[in-house]
Amino acid sequence: MKLDELKLEVDYFEFDEKLYQKLNATPLKNPKLVSFNKKACDLINLDYKECETQEFLEFMNGTKILKGSVPYSMVYAGHQFGYFVPQLGDGRAINLGSINGWHLQTKGSGLTRYSRQGDGRAVLRSSIREYLMSEAMYALGIPTTRALAIIDSDSFAHREWNQESCSIVLRMSPSWIRIGTFEFFARTKQNAEKNLKQLANYVIKQSYPELENEENKYEKMFYSLVDRSAKLMALWQVYGFQHGVMNTDNFSMAGLTIDYGPYAFMDYFEKNSICNHTDVEGRYSYNNQPYVARWNLFVLLDCLKKICDETKLENYMKNYLSLHKKIYLDMMNKRVGLEVSKSGDSNLYLILELLGALESSKMDYNVFFYRLTNLKSFEDLSSILDIAVFQEPLKKWFESYKKVCLEQETTFESRFEIMKKVNPKYILKNYMLQEAIQKADEGDYSLVNELLNIALNPFDEHPDFERYAQPTPMKFANIKLSCSS
Repeated sequence: MKLDELKLEVDYFEFDEKLYQKLNATPLKNPKLVSFNKKACDLINLDYKECETQEFLEFMNGTKILKGSVPYSMVYAGHQFGYFVPQLGDGRAINLGSINGWHLQTKGSGLTRYSRQGDGRAVLRSSIREYLMSEAMYALGIPTTRALAIIDSDSFAHREWNQESCSIVLRMSPSWIRIGTFEFFARTKQNAEKNLKQLANYVIKQSYPELENEENKYEKMFYSLVDRSAKLMALWQVYGFQHGVMNTDNFSMAGLTIDYGPYAFMDYFEKNSICNHTDVEGRYSYNNQPYVARWNLFVLLDCLKKICDETKLENYMKNYLSLHKKIYLDMMNKRVGLEVSKSGDSNLYLILELLGALESSKMDYNVFFYRLTNLKSFEDLSSILDIAVFQEPLKKWFESYKKVCLEQETTFESRFEIMKKVNPKYILKNYMLQEAIQKADEGDYSLVNELLNIALNPFDEHPDFERYAQPTPMKFANIKLSCSS
């Protein structure tokens, strides 16, 4: 389908006009295409060749508006690092409308009513990171927003001590509603209950359509989000992902990973790792993520008590941590090649022992699992031990692992069949992204596109990038990032 044949739908103007702002983008100077994503094009039936046209650049830059589109930004509130901020919102994002159930949004499109002290822009560095990571998460089976394209420009913005080129990334999501949206609606001075019900109905239509005609549908919406959030946190931890800014305004009502800022896939394993250098207390550390998600869900619960049975919501929250633990352990069993049906206390202790061994040995987290997948003998562990800073903790773990494998009568072949589906060869690390960013800053976007291919095909061989399947060089490992990342 050609770009001009796409017809967007806007369904947000059913809400009070005080809850959004209609506005057009502020265009960037001399926009140029960095990359487009064919997988995302398929979701909206857009012909690939259209993404290479001048019209597509104009669409990305906000100077061309598609049929049916009425651009707007949304207001929301949120708890940031535990402290309530009564008004936030799309400070640099503009919603364009939806097609095929995907809501399109450009990030970096200029000032809105909700920009506060910001300039409404996104720089190339942060845009590349979001563009690539959302697709990497998708390919790993982790629920996430998607990204269709990214443009660079001759406009500039100041970040920290540098002047950087401005960029726009076109993001796609089944929903952009956050817990923070409910926080704002719950505090509207007039018609708070009416507004909450309207918002809940909107979320159910977008993300939980099976509940539309159910009794107690608002409670059931909450239950579903609790389940999805437990799974999402488990998958983050299974693959060593750290979000960095799990504020309620960055927490999706659809159970998706959204708003990629200072994030990281863990390099060497460290359970209390912090990837955001402004998180001085470690609120959003790797190990704390499930508990922060629970805290965020309780914030939502407090909003929904105006339209729900509070006791029912509180009772359901009692299931959250046990569900998270079950999903996490099931996936970790698969990562070491053990059958979930045979999982028991021995497997639990094995996983706990492994995490301790990985941390003590200073082992690259995801590279360990890939090498374990391809292990052919317990007599020769050199492919794994040789990349550990300290070998003894892992040697001891392998003794336990071998014992469990014998008890459960598994073979290298049977374990390989389980592990090859969940242990990718390639995980996008921050140092890889930084290489792409540095080239892009010089006008060379080739590595952005090559990393996109790797991100979307992490289990495949990429012979020209074999070095990216090796442990992260120690000088780049577990580096903390800023919120402008």
